[in-house]
Amino acid sequence: MARTTLTLAAAASAALPDAAIRSTRRLTADGSGRFDAALITLADGEKLVVRIPTSAEVDQEIDSELVALRALTAGARAYLGFDAPQSRGTAAIGDARIVVMTYLPGYQVEAAHIPAGRGVAGEIGGAIARVHGLPPSVVRAAGLPERSPADARAGLERLLDAIGRSGRVPVRLMVRWREAVEDDRLWGYEQVVVLGGAQATSFVLQDDADDVPRVTGVLDWQGLSIGDPAVDLHWTAGASEGAEDVFRGYGDAAVRSPDAALRVRARLHAELEFARWLLHGIEAHRTDIVDDAAALLDSLSAGLVDDDLMADLPVRDRADVSEAIALLDRMPRTTPNGSDTSMHTDQFDPDELRLHSEESWDAAPPRTVDPDDATRPVDDATQPVDVDEKD
Repeated sequence: MARTTLTLAAAASAALPDAAIRSTRRLTADGSGRFDAALITLADGEKLVVRIPTSAEVDQEIDSELVALRALTAGARAYLGFDAPQSRGTAAIGDARIVVMTYLPGYQVEAAHIPAGRGVAGEIGGAIARVHGLPPSVVRAAGLPERSPADARAGLERLLDAIGRSGRVPVRLMVRWREAVEDDRLWGYEQVVVLGGAQATSFVLQDDADDVPRVTGVLDWQGLSIGDPAVDLHWTAGASEGAEDVFRGYGDAAVRSPDAALRVRARLHAELEFARWLLHGIEAHRTDIVDDAAALLDSLSAGLVDDDLMADLPVRDRADVSEAIALLDRMPRTTPNGSDTSMHTDQFDPDELRLHSEESWDAAPPRTVDPDDATRPVDDATQPVDVDEKD
């Protein structure tokens, strides 16, 4: 049962014993059932988010996020040009961890509702590119994971071996995925700093004075690592209208030229979410999850009958299979797994790389944004991050 706002307010007081809480209201966004969350307003008007995880798995995810957010130095945050949450306090209630963080106001857009054009899509693509442009020292200094292309292939091979033994995966999919893992064209890349599993709703937007959407904040830092940018773009498989412009915005803002196989790997990671859901069910001994994953895999296989994942490498992206990938909307969010996430670059332009020496990184200037590089989205399906219930 979800905790009441009074319980959440008491939890916030435990984490912030010296703070005067003026009001509390339930936070209905940025949870996906993983947290009980509330938006609290302090006496000085500052708004904060209090979250309590609903499972031990999510509690571990919060620990990872706290480490990642501490790794973002002042210089790194200035370079990004958008906000990331900051921890304001933690406490324990029984076996649960309470975390209070700064609130990022704005709205989020589901992948399926991102419109074509250089507004929301281009902004999100550019924000991902800025994360990928961070220096690796940000991650290494915090002891966060670093995975090579070889690690990626080995991890996916283990995943395929595990689900293959279940007998619940269509042969067509097993052949498709093994061919991709074995194809060297996908795995000769240079890894970079990644979020490690961003979703479309990881990006918080606000409209500027000219009603142009801008990414003003990014959530979901628990997978911060050095790896493959394709895993941060896998959700574009469900963005039937906006995917092209997300990748265009990403390419325009990237400090390195995206590798030719980036979109193929992004699609591969999207499809493998079904495989990971099946493996989760197997490891948890949950026949209901196994049956659900198997049904999703059957549907995916049927939707990919005429599709060849590798057919268009390296000239252009493959055929569209958005209808099949749209099933990903049914997938629950899970803690980032140990598979590799890394990026290959085939071109380096030093004039575009505004990176400072590691000794002076904390003084790095903010990255500017061209105000003419976006248009207001025409889709009215965006949802505000703010909440709708007040106690």
